[in-house]
Amino acid sequence: MKKLMFAAAMTMALAGPALANQCPMLMGKIDEAMKTATVDEATKAKAMELYTKGKAEHEAGDHAASEKDLGEAMKLLGI
Repeated sequence: MKKLMFAAAMTMALAGPALANQCPMLMGKIDEAMKTATVDEATKAKAMELYTKGKAEHEAGDHAASEKDLGEAMKLLGI
């Protein structure tokens, strides 16, 4: 039982930094996609709104919310 609890604690401890590293990668993908995106201006604006929100969430330490918003921006851009 102690081993299971230790494994669960280690998984949670390591998940935070892993998520933190995911956000900048997603932001980079969005930056690249914006250079060649063929979607309309309203869609680009919405994607950038989500990007800005996701970046702020990342900087505040809310990586789950950041990934959600950055993921929605990627969908809008077709990536």
